[in-house]
Amino acid sequence: MELGKESGVSCSKAQQHLYKEWFDVADSDGDGRITGDDAATFFSLSNLSRPELKQVWALADSKRQGFLGFSEFVTAMQLISLAQAGHQITSHLLKTTASTGDIQPPLMEGITDLLLRKKGSTVHNQPEISASAQLQPSTTAHRYNSKSSRKMPLIAVTSIIDGLKKLYIETLKPLEVTYRFNDFMSPLLTNSDFDAKPMVMLLGQYSTGKTTFIKHLLRCNYPGAHIGPEPTTDRFVVVMSGPDERTIPGNTVAVHADMPFNGLTSFGGAFLSKFECSQMPHPLLDEITIVDTPGVLSGEKQRTQRSYDFTGVISWFAAKSDIILLLFDPHKLDISDEFKRVIASLRGNDDKIRVVLNKADQVDTQQLMRVYGALMWSLGKVLNTPEVARVYIGSFNDKPIDEENVNPLFRELFEKEQDDLLMDLVDIPKKACDRRINEFVKRARAAKIHAYIISHLKKEMPAMMGKAKTQQRLIDNLEEEFGKVQREFHLAAGDFPNVDHFREVLNGYSIDKFEKLKPKMIQAVDDMLAYEIPQLLNKFRNPYA
Repeated sequence: MELGKESGVSCSKAQQHLYKEWFDVADSDGDGRITGDDAATFFSLSNLSRPELKQVWALADSKRQGFLGFSEFVTAMQLISLAQAGHQITSHLLKTTASTGDIQPPLMEGITDLLLRKKGSTVHNQPEISASAQLQPSTTAHRYNSKSSRKMPLIAVTSIIDGLKKLYIETLKPLEVTYRFNDFMSPLLTNSDFDAKPMVMLLGQYSTGKTTFIKHLLRCNYPGAHIGPEPTTDRFVVVMSGPDERTIPGNTVAVHADMPFNGLTSFGGAFLSKFECSQMPHPLLDEITIVDTPGVLSGEKQRTQRSYDFTGVISWFAAKSDIILLLFDPHKLDISDEFKRVIASLRGNDDKIRVVLNKADQVDTQQLMRVYGALMWSLGKVLNTPEVARVYIGSFNDKPIDEENVNPLFRELFEKEQDDLLMDLVDIPKKACDRRINEFVKRARAAKIHAYIISHLKKEMPAMMGKAKTQQRLIDNLEEEFGKVQREFHLAAGDFPNVDHFREVLNGYSIDKFEKLKPKMIQAVDDMLAYEIPQLLNKFRNPYA
């Protein structure tokens, strides 16, 4: 299975030029995006049935962004062409027809007239397209006037991500700033955080094959990669798409406006000197970003203190990641104290964790069964959950599995496990938008609970005398104060932040300087969660649903 392949079929330059003209006609707002309304109008020129067009949109908008860019538009046109030729629209249709040559453009009724109207129109008087290729000016004016008159804050947005940006700036960010959520939990979000590609982070003790795993995915080394039996990766490396092969130092990456790593500046220069970005042109990296991490220390090496907050950095990347791969070596199953702290720092991101037992071909059948059982037992204790995440078994390197030493049944097992894991990774871009929404909702709930905690602590402070003594008492009994907040506002205990971390940050503040509870801010976030986000999702759903 290959990663990073486009779902659509390539087309000739002449077809690309033609599709670009069609795209410009369909794009009523001229922002480079075909919205659901645009598609419903333009796709109707194909005279396909509504169920067929529903499937076309679902396959073209595979990332569920709520709009089509140019490449997705071309995919939609190719699917429409194949549907007109009598093919059943399925997710594998374009792949199965790729070898039959170029797919001819579909027949779109009235498209010639629309192109002529587009070329002959002025900037201020462009006719909108419809199935009959005509739309009265009064209808167009009414359409835009009705949009601009609505008070819902999602009018100007053309995608789900745009909507989340707007909701964050107008509703959630003011709450975070007021109660200093960024100091206690997570830095304030920027546009690059919303626009960033899905991220995959690899974690494991040294020499468990993290860098080799990345090489296995890319089918080549990334710039600056080192592979060996000793701890070769001594820094955090973000592997991203770029125009050429190069490495960028951490201090530069952290201040780059187009990269979502500005929040890492809070970990100081000691960390940034151990952080870098590796760029290279690659189809897989056009879809996802991969984070290679230093090997987690074990044994005597644990006594050597790192010069930065290692678990804090891991926690930061975990919150940004879509998938977290925990790699284990069958010869190094002992979970060190540092690795336990690292796994504990992943709290709240359990749904992202995938466990990989790598280098499984280096042990025989009996040993593999024992290793698998031991790993499951260890993970059950460390993760502290009755259900353990699925463990993928395989050997992710460039060497073929030794057929003489590996049981044929296990060779088949390794291949199926590898396919399952790669399929999970292939689905990341398709699920990226859903995960953005999920993370946004989680952040909003966390910010609301944080506001409740801060305002409660503020309320407990005396007006005049004994402020220092009261503050120390509140900090010492923070678990009890959390319990009071939980009972007062009927909140889930599992949604509260880590007490020790919260106490550590709180020690640097004067509680008396915090803000009192502002019910209007809380209500605005509640309305956002209850009404505005559902409206946003409904606005950008499949237009034929």
